[in-house]
Amino acid sequence: SIKAIESSSKEDDTTWLTYWVVYGVFSVAEFFSDTFLYWFPFYYAGKCVFLLWCMAPGRCSGAQLLYQRLIRPCFLKHHRALDAALGALGARV
Repeated sequence: SIKAIESSSKEDDTTWLTYWVVYGVFSVAEFFSDTFLYWFPFYYAGKCVFLLWCMAPGRCSGAQLLYQRLIRPCFLKHHRALDAALGALGARV
């Protein structure tokens, strides 16, 4: 990520920032569901394959696909409410 930020090209910045957004959403979801998921056979192997798919370069990148089809529409739908809640929280602090 540091190399992407420090490079002169902005394309790799977008790629890696998209990956980290997808990884963050995945980590939060996994935090709440890990109690149940680790009982499934090959859960950790599947998780590894999923993360490798998310890091894949180019058009076959899972991170780009998940971001464009799931995370971005949800964010755009709720970003005003999120901004208002964070603003209110910041005012209280």
